[in-house]
Amino acid sequence: MDTLNDIAFRIIEKFFYLLGSLPRKQAHHLSELLGRLWFRTDIRHRRVALDNLTRAFGGEKGPAEIEGIARRVFKNIFLIMFEIGWCLHLRPDDFNKYFKLQNRFSGNTGKGVLILTGHVGNWEMMPIVSAIAKHTANVLYRPMDYVPLERFFAQNRTRFGAKLVSKDRALLRVFKALKRQESVVMLLDQNVGWHKGVFVDFFGQRACTSYGLAFIALKTGAPVVPVFVVRDADGGGFTAEIGPEIPLVKTGDHQKDLEENTQRYNDALEAVIRRHPDQWFWVHRRWKTRPYSPWPRDI
Repeated sequence: MDTLNDIAFRIIEKFFYLLGSLPRKQAHHLSELLGRLWFRTDIRHRRVALDNLTRAFGGEKGPAEIEGIARRVFKNIFLIMFEIGWCLHLRPDDFNKYFKLQNRFSGNTGKGVLILTGHVGNWEMMPIVSAIAKHTANVLYRPMDYVPLERFFAQNRTRFGAKLVSKDRALLRVFKALKRQESVVMLLDQNVGWHKGVFVDFFGQRACTSYGLAFIALKTGAPVVPVFVVRDADGGGFTAEIGPEIPLVKTGDHQKDLEENTQRYNDALEAVIRRHPDQWFWVHRRWKTRPYSPWPRDI
């Protein structure tokens, strides 16, 4: 007998499948309509997005341009849902039709690759990019609290060979994946508490950023490569912007090395967001944690 969680999972799966059945043009139009409605009615997230964009671009763009970007952000967030549903209809033979890779993963031979990414474009497509590049992707993530939704996303993210690694107690699994010469995908663009990160520059302001990627790179020597899956201008497909390996700074001063390498990762994130400002998740309070430390930390 199906449990309530099983029934809820099937409803969620069917819902996304139906969303993905819509023609792409209709999905864009509907996302535009829903995004406008959300922007008008959700005062809290509208203020967060406008405040974030003003922090980042206030010296470069006027209020009207900033509001225009914010409106497109709300539309693009809805579009992600339709794209997840659309992904359910994809088969490996479809990949080359809709996805382009600017480059191929690079790095030192004999080691896995640490993939730096963020909530840019549609990050849910990263497993497809890894499949095209013939890299087994281990995606670090935080499991969702609602079991049926977690089950749906776990199933969708692993369809094409990716593996999921919960952030809790993930370090050993990450080291083993790199030893197997697999890739490890880490999103690094969200706020963390001061005890979990280091403060580095992001759009000209100090942002508390997880030091996890820098810590792993310093421990293993695995190359860090930025990869971002962004929408093409015509809305018909995606381009994986794969940058060159980010050089590792290793001076022997552990704290400074964590900060300098994390700064370089933030610089790569800022660069792609500047290229595609309406494709980042501006509704997140990126600068929420402010610099404060009542005692020195030994990381």
